[in-house]
Amino acid sequence: MAASNCRHFSGYKPCQRSDSCDSNCSSFELGEPRVLIIHLEALGAVLRATSILPALKRKYPKSHITWVTQRPAEALLKPNHLIDRVLTTTADDLLSLRALEFDLALVLDKSLKASGVLSLTKAREVRGFRADPKTGAILPVNEEAKELWDLGLSDSLKFDLNQKPETQLLVESLALGKFNRDPYIVELSPDEKSKVRDRAIKWRENHSVVVGFNTGCSGVIPYKKWTVEFHRRVISEVKKRFDVQIVLLGGPEDTKRNDLISAGLNVISSPTELGLRDGLCSVAACDIVVSGDSLGLHMAIALERFCVAWFGPTCPQEIDLYGRGIKLLTAAPCSPCWKRSCTKSLMCYDEVPIDAVISAVEQGLKWTTSLSKPPFLEISF
Repeated sequence: MAASNCRHFSGYKPCQRSDSCDSNCSSFELGEPRVLIIHLEALGAVLRATSILPALKRKYPKSHITWVTQRPAEALLKPNHLIDRVLTTTADDLLSLRALEFDLALVLDKSLKASGVLSLTKAREVRGFRADPKTGAILPVNEEAKELWDLGLSDSLKFDLNQKPETQLLVESLALGKFNRDPYIVELSPDEKSKVRDRAIKWRENHSVVVGFNTGCSGVIPYKKWTVEFHRRVISEVKKRFDVQIVLLGGPEDTKRNDLISAGLNVISSPTELGLRDGLCSVAACDIVVSGDSLGLHMAIALERFCVAWFGPTCPQEIDLYGRGIKLLTAAPCSPCWKRSCTKSLMCYDEVPIDAVISAVEQGLKWTTSLSKPPFLEISF
């Protein structure tokens, strides 16, 4: 009898690992309990949430994990040896979800959409958050999730009292055991690793260090990025002080902006139109990444680059740099605020001291030169 409870069993084609398909197969691997993770957005948050996977595997070593997310976030989750199946919110994938049942569902998003995804399947146990079916109000499902839920309801708690990073709050809210400060889990394919090496070597030219400037952010909170002029001022000062190569990082929405930033500055503009996976390769080819609280920062954290991270509207304590970076806080007295619009004449991104940025980059240079070899040569995910 075929071992249908094997992690690799699909029921419609051989798994190519063995000629036999039973529990005597040398590749047989029990895939239980069946766990569903629902985390749809935002991109940086989805990437950060991969840090729960080691804790999940410690608690349930043989678990089979299905992760549902929203396009294009699935590109950040594949390949990942700790995730067995990645689905999106496309109609075809949601049809597939309806055919499945789970022992445990972990709902990380506090949203109606995530609760709607949960309603399309069956789960014996749910942790995290779900909507009240009558009112639509988002509520914590388990007692452990209440702390993270409370933070969303109180500016005082979120902005001032809480000192836990989001990675810790997630592990604790999902009752996954002791928080061990596990890293983000991101994996590059062999072809991507080769691209990183080629790109890093090409970018270096006669310089020993590549400093990447992640220039953009999502449109949800547009004040998490510096102005074009401020970027130019900082880059000019970095080039004046240090013998480094500057690379501008970003996505499709940053292409024209990067052209304005780079004009006359003798910097390199990385590809911005080739998708999230290529963006990971560009970040990995840098030694130091300067960024606001955005996807680019989370990519740099995941790829273990030195981060110079500045914070204006968002909370610095929620981001863990894992000892590889410097956090710079705006001098604006109204920070953090998490506002999506602002009418102040002097914005929080205008009040990040350039000298502080230069000092942080210098710390990054010391970190980089202390390594036995460049970071791009140590990619072994």
